[in-house]
Amino acid sequence: MNDIHILDLPDEMLRIIFNKLNATDMLYSLVNVNQRLDRVVLDPLNVKYLDFVTKPFYIRNLSIHAQILHKMRENILPRIKDKVKKLTVDPISMKFILGVVRYSQLYSLPLIDYKPKILLQHLSNDTSLHLVMNQITHMNVEGFLDDNELLVEDELNIFAMILSFSRCLIDLTYPLTKLTIYVNIFDDCLYLLNGCLEYLSTLIIRINKIDCSSLSIDRTKKLFKLKYFTLTTPRHTRSYNEELVPLLRRMLNLEELTLYVSVVRNNSTYVDGDELYDDVLKYMPRLNKFIFNIHTYVAGYRSINLPSNIDIRNSFIRRGYPSIDAWADEKFILSRNNCHVYSLPYGFDDFLFMTSCFQGSRFDKVRKVSFYDDYSLEHQFFTIISEAFPFLQHLIIYNSSPLINNQNYASKSISFNHLAVLDILDAHIDYVVQFLSDKNTHLPHLADLAVKYEKLVVATNNFTNNTTRRNCTNIKCLRTIEQFVRAENFDSYFPSL
Repeated sequence: MNDIHILDLPDEMLRIIFNKLNATDMLYSLVNVNQRLDRVVLDPLNVKYLDFVTKPFYIRNLSIHAQILHKMRENILPRIKDKVKKLTVDPISMKFILGVVRYSQLYSLPLIDYKPKILLQHLSNDTSLHLVMNQITHMNVEGFLDDNELLVEDELNIFAMILSFSRCLIDLTYPLTKLTIYVNIFDDCLYLLNGCLEYLSTLIIRINKIDCSSLSIDRTKKLFKLKYFTLTTPRHTRSYNEELVPLLRRMLNLEELTLYVSVVRNNSTYVDGDELYDDVLKYMPRLNKFIFNIHTYVAGYRSINLPSNIDIRNSFIRRGYPSIDAWADEKFILSRNNCHVYSLPYGFDDFLFMTSCFQGSRFDKVRKVSFYDDYSLEHQFFTIISEAFPFLQHLIIYNSSPLINNQNYASKSISFNHLAVLDILDAHIDYVVQFLSDKNTHLPHLADLAVKYEKLVVATNNFTNNTTRRNCTNIKCLRTIEQFVRAENFDSYFPSL
């Protein structure tokens, strides 16, 4: 039987064999042997995806491996630089492979066997890596081998640097375990949970606006590794059932859920314990902690039977959540009704979308309150607010209706001892008087005021009224919608501006 030499094999079979080899072995051993091997080995189909992860033999003989990589860097890589589309490297091979030539077609860069500290050093100091990352669209990071080295700070720094340097990146797989992030739209949240962060167990996300998603991705894949999930949003959403509920149902192994959301509905009813259980909670058998504040705003033009406060509380109690409180409009009035239901102790720094149905309690943790309503209020309501939120620092009021009995305030002034920011841009002028007059309200630390200039002029009697002067003394920032020319007494009225 005659021996068969490798050169007797057809080109197609040679390519199959070479594709099984490590890129280092193939290029070092076969290039420059003869013209035919050069043609086959350096064919664009054969070198477009190159894996330079160091084999165990070379790890034990690093000096030999360095000599091999040095030869490749000098003699071979310049010949294939415009053919390579994907490079897989590790900490050993990176310094020889990157930075030598510019890979004009390179779009994918897997980084393998990197420990956090080493990768952080490369990202911080390796300019050749920065140049390559600036052009790639796909990146995969693997190999945090020692769990004891995994520090959340390192993870976040690495993640931030990758996003900073990779301006063209559209696909990232990264072993991040915990992420706290603010995003603009709901699509951003879906993208983060679409597999690029496959090791993620904790996600704390604040979404500016939750609308219907436009992404064409698999939105049914279960998120088995996610154990701790926090979602808050500062705006109303009409996409609670269409977007948020399906997402939460995917979190089968969730142990802790924190949810802060305002739901807008038409001709429907409030979100209560029964609905939450049937739509979300029964899909989370491991859930042992649920912190929430859920506001429902119901709009419509037909009468709806709305549950009472007692009904809402009981719906949570029978589902195993006794530590809650709720207050709601129980009659359908003016086609607009509100309900707040939240876990106790209250777990958030702000209380948004408050309405006149608020019945009082105590919230020592809260620093920001926003008030949205069309109903006329009384001076006494703000006494309740000041007592319920003793450490309030930021107050926003949206209400175009006049105060009730605004000429007959209680003799005792209300104190907001920590309030620094007051936004009454969209409030009736009665509220401007209510808060700026020291006969009504004491604001010793007010530093930031948002108000329409014309209302400010009226409330202060063109900056001559002494009863509103004291609360304006410490204001350092005055925000108005319209431009204005300062009146004669303006500067003396606001000496801290």
